[in-house]
Amino acid sequence: MNKTVFLLLSLLFFSAGIRAQASDEKNKINSVLEVWHKAAANANFELYFDQMTSDGVFIGTDATENWQNKAFRIFSKPYFDRGKAWSFSALERNIYLNEAKDFGWFDELLDTQMKLCRGSGVLKKVDGQWKIAHYVLSIAIPNENVTAVVQLKQEKDSVLTSALRKQKQ
Repeated sequence: MNKTVFLLLSLLFFSAGIRAQASDEKNKINSVLEVWHKAAANANFELYFDQMTSDGVFIGTDATENWQNKAFRIFSKPYFDRGKAWSFSALERNIYLNEAKDFGWFDELLDTQMKLCRGSGVLKKVDGQWKIAHYVLSIAIPNENVTAVVQLKQEKDSVLTSALRKQKQ
């Protein structure tokens, strides 16, 4: 076999191996997210928080919801104790990896009790396992409804904005 053909075949197999590894890691991340969402729907508190890093962050739909892991556990516990926390199911999901394949990020469109929502986040490998380090949940608002929503939340947003600006001074 001539050297050029050997080199081309080697590159082909190498690149196929890299794509397969990336696909495998994306499948693992997808599984973590599916388990995480299902754990909430089934009120499995331990399984839910096992999918997150110990310093994980959950950003909720309310402007005041920037939950560090410990505070999020405390906030969430009563919902899980009732037998059902919340139910999110992915309608679509995009997963991305860094070159080292030890960090991943994603976005997902979700079917929820709040209708369509958007989730996005970051996962990192901890002891060889993918864990959710940061998650952001937002309610998807159709562009033609933004003006009405802005008017609806204007008063509360003004109060919160003023308070936060005073804190910065």
